[in-house]
Amino acid sequence: MTNLTRRTLLLGAGGVAGWTASAMFRAHLPIYDGTRGVASAPPGDVLNDASELSATPVHKHIILTQDPGDALVDAVRAEMKEAGAAGRPFNIGAARHSMGGHAIPRDGQAITFDNGSVDPDTGNGTFKVHAGARWSQVIATLDPLGFSPKVMQSNNDFGVASTFCVNAHGWPVPFGPMGATVRSIRMVLPSGELVTCSPTENSALFAHAMGGYGLIGALVDLEVEMAKNTRLTPSFEVMPATAFATAFETAVQDPAVTMAYGRLNVERGAFFDEALLITYRETPDQSDLSAASGSGAMSQIASRVYRGQLGNERMKKFRWWSETVAFPSLGGGEVTRNSLINEPVVTLDDGDPARVDILHEYFVGFDRFNDFLIACQEVIPASYQEFLNVTLRFVNTDAQSTLSYAPVPRIAAVMSFSQELTARGEADMQRMTRELIDRVAEIGGAYYLPYRPHPTRDQLVKTYPAAPAFAAAKREIDPDLLLRNNFWDTYLESL
Repeated sequence: MTNLTRRTLLLGAGGVAGWTASAMFRAHLPIYDGTRGVASAPPGDVLNDASELSATPVHKHIILTQDPGDALVDAVRAEMKEAGAAGRPFNIGAARHSMGGHAIPRDGQAITFDNGSVDPDTGNGTFKVHAGARWSQVIATLDPLGFSPKVMQSNNDFGVASTFCVNAHGWPVPFGPMGATVRSIRMVLPSGELVTCSPTENSALFAHAMGGYGLIGALVDLEVEMAKNTRLTPSFEVMPATAFATAFETAVQDPAVTMAYGRLNVERGAFFDEALLITYRETPDQSDLSAASGSGAMSQIASRVYRGQLGNERMKKFRWWSETVAFPSLGGGEVTRNSLINEPVVTLDDGDPARVDILHEYFVGFDRFNDFLIACQEVIPASYQEFLNVTLRFVNTDAQSTLSYAPVPRIAAVMSFSQELTARGEADMQRMTRELIDRVAEIGGAYYLPYRPHPTRDQLVKTYPAAPAFAAAKREIDPDLLLRNNFWDTYLESL
């Protein structure tokens, strides 16, 4: 019963709140050279990302597998120097789950980190992690020690440094983005200098790198805070959607609540009319911290229900009934913190070559959430898009990152659409996205940057007013514009 409730609900908690894995991140598999710890791709390689719509030619793609340390730093420096001498852009990625080519340097040298070491310091409450490590590796290392990442993305297949570079958040409360739990980073600047940055040391560099999409430096490793792994029990509350913001704010201010998220009904006939609030609190008995589990049979069943919503209002109604009536009545089920977050995004792979999952995310103040509901009700159902899910999370104030989307505490609405891979589908998605961003901007909110490049530059500057200052700082740090990607080319280069 525990696995049934936990795993099925996890699809609502975060299974679509991270980036979809419906596509491999590269078009050609590179050829490994085990003697150098490097894999190189043939000339003319093409990289893509999870959108399946970002196919970009690159001059060279290699995978660095050296252990963290001097050898890795030297390898990064060598590749940066080679790219700089040839006048080509350089960029590092990990899983490449963004949706607008944010980790792809057009006609440049693309590096993939595929070596992850995790070194816990239980006395200091931190772990040192190589930039290429995935969250699954972090959980596997910390779980036997009774610890857990303090904040991570909702799925475990993403890179730790990538989470920092896109300023991603999670659903533990009452925290801000994952970057707020980073004590320090080491990165190689475009000049080749290896620097240590933290909120107090080279703080401006730290602020630019946090959510800087790899445009400031090449991260090598990070020191990140961890939390105790605990046993939790969920509570469920169904309410009108207009009551959600107040209930959610009360929940995240409760010291006993350590994990929380919300859902909205996505049936067309009752679109965003009803909400579900799920909160997790520690159980009285913390003696049984069984090993963190992974995906099971129930995850696969829940995924089929999720996929069955496509063009099927009856299935959407069934899914909402399942999550608001059936699963809570089964008793909820106790679960460890690590088991809640130890879920791969591939569980929700659509497997449909004619469609792709596209994500949006919007950040709005608690006091304007009901205005956000109205905007979505007026814009989304009128589009051509198939809307599958929305997860509501809390993001505390982020006063660190230059490109902050949470200058005050906000509700994050993570949306999943199934888009046709057609010109019509793409054009309609762009139109709907721009309309939604305009409405969100009117109520003082922001949109998340790692997704499709559909917003205009004016929309970016309106919702991220520090973007011109970020671009200016990047040019000062990187006058030759060595570190570039499609995000820079599309938006920031002209600022």
